[in-house]
Amino acid sequence: MTASREHFSSRIGFILAAAGSAVGIGNLVGFPVNAAKNGGGAFLIMYALFVFFICLPVMIAEMAVGRKTQKEPVGAYKSLSNDSKLWGAAGFLGVLTPFMIAVFYMVLTVWLFGYIALTLSGNLDFLASNEGFGTFINSPYLFIAMAVVAGIINFILVAGVKDGIEKAAKVLMPTLFIMLILMVIFVLTLENSMAGVKFFIIPDFSKITPSVINGALSQAFFSLSLGMGILITYGSYINNKTDIANSAKLVAITDTAVAFTAGLMILPAVFSFNPNVNTAELSDSSVSLIFTFLPKIFLALQVSIGYIGASLVAAFFFILVFFAAITSLVSILEVPVSYLVTEKCHSRKKALTILLMTAGTLAVFATVSFGMVAFFTEFTNYAGGSRSFFDVVYDIFYDTILPLNGFLLCIFVSYRWKKKQLTAELSEGSDSYAGSWVEKYVNFSLGTFIPVIVFFIFINTVATKFFAINLFGF
Repeated sequence: MTASREHFSSRIGFILAAAGSAVGIGNLVGFPVNAAKNGGGAFLIMYALFVFFICLPVMIAEMAVGRKTQKEPVGAYKSLSNDSKLWGAAGFLGVLTPFMIAVFYMVLTVWLFGYIALTLSGNLDFLASNEGFGTFINSPYLFIAMAVVAGIINFILVAGVKDGIEKAAKVLMPTLFIMLILMVIFVLTLENSMAGVKFFIIPDFSKITPSVINGALSQAFFSLSLGMGILITYGSYINNKTDIANSAKLVAITDTAVAFTAGLMILPAVFSFNPNVNTAELSDSSVSLIFTFLPKIFLALQVSIGYIGASLVAAFFFILVFFAAITSLVSILEVPVSYLVTEKCHSRKKALTILLMTAGTLAVFATVSFGMVAFFTEFTNYAGGSRSFFDVVYDIFYDTILPLNGFLLCIFVSYRWKKKQLTAELSEGSDSYAGSWVEKYVNFSLGTFIPVIVFFIFINTVATKFFAINLFGF
């Protein structure tokens, strides 16, 4: 028998933990750049519409499935489909996905930890140099950093849901918000920063193309942690008194607010560094922006606040992003942990040991795939180019499988579990849900246009990523 299921002790604890899973590196860095490159305020408007009219119903459905079954994706799909092997396989994909995402996310988190150490030890000029990043990612000291990060994650997860995940979220998330606001205030005092604010928030509808629309939808879907099994798992840790629909709205609002505020940090800093910056040339990659471009911006601050001051600001920023990465990594790893505890009847400690040996080994492979080991650096070829082990994991499990998981969830909830049961579950904790316009919209959208749109993203991503063919002309 499995131990009784843990629960979050409070609604705010659940909301902060769910928001922590959504707020990550992509929100703090990738979103502002994508907005700047794709119409500024116009992109923001589209993003917000997609969050609330397409992503929110999926989020609500994931939480409802988790709470109804009190299980992670495998157990949830099997329970609601009378042990269907087909839907059990879909649930397993929902566990495998975050397991593999944790592999590359661990690498990024380790890099952030290394950057914090280097900036605090007076090496900001090295990180800002042209060869700094390339040298850093091949340093043997990364494995020490990996051990430290693994220790932090293990410390949080081994304590469980209430004493680990919830307590960490209650500390890390408010701290992250305060640090973000302080960073925005500082950046807005820099010369030429207002040019970045204007560029970020003033709509340029001439830049809106089908490609931009597709990008905004993908950004919204990914940023809310949909398709990762996280919200099914976290939903299994809440009780029947929780208003799921309202809680999901608060998570979506929090995630969007953080992404918007991050834009007020990144773009003004970029324009302050170079008032004539061509935003079209900014990298789409959050990795490139964080680890190669931003150190140059921070180093440039030494003209006004000195080298030590610039190093402290840089360290403050990297700590901010590190906190966001930790909250995301905790939620990502909790899915396979919950699977091993629920389905395999392991203790949390044993489950974490298994993950340390498996995901940890794969994370080492990903770490050495930037030049340390040729086999992993030139792991395979597709779409006309060589791909590292890190690239393969990222392309398959983050860019590609997430929308497929979202599509499967929509089909499962609408046509296997049925909308009537979804409504009954969501009415628990909300007497006004049944018969409301929210209920009508959630049931209609999940069974009609949302799965079509999400499947559309999946097919186009496969064709683009792996065959360099854009089926829809974007």
